[in-house]
Amino acid sequence: MRKKQTILSVKTKEKIIKRYLNGESPMKLSKEYDFTRQHFYVWLKRYQENGIDGLKYHVKEENKKNMGINLRKPKNKIEELELELLKKDIEIARLKKGYMVKGVGAEKEFVTTFEKNMK
Repeated sequence: MRKKQTILSVKTKEKIIKRYLNGESPMKLSKEYDFTRQHFYVWLKRYQENGIDGLKYHVKEENKKNMGINLRKPKNKIEELELELLKKDIEIARLKKGYMVKGVGAEKEFVTTFEKNMK
């Protein structure tokens, strides 16, 4: 069974790593702070390579662009229009492939349009 991902602050990660360097076991620390040991070893490697900056959460630029279209809040009018245009482009691509979206959220379903007359 997969553990739920716990998001820890940079200060907490640094504290955990310093406790490890002072002799505490990763298993004990992972149980205490509720994170996986795999995450710990990634943090440790990044900390050794880049110091405290290696512990900050980084999102790649290409992932930022497409990250949760409906979750992003536009900062200005241009971003608002670009976001709306991107949503329209996605809808056009769906229609070209022959399906539409009906419903919202958990009720969302994709319906093919091939059997319907679109004239």
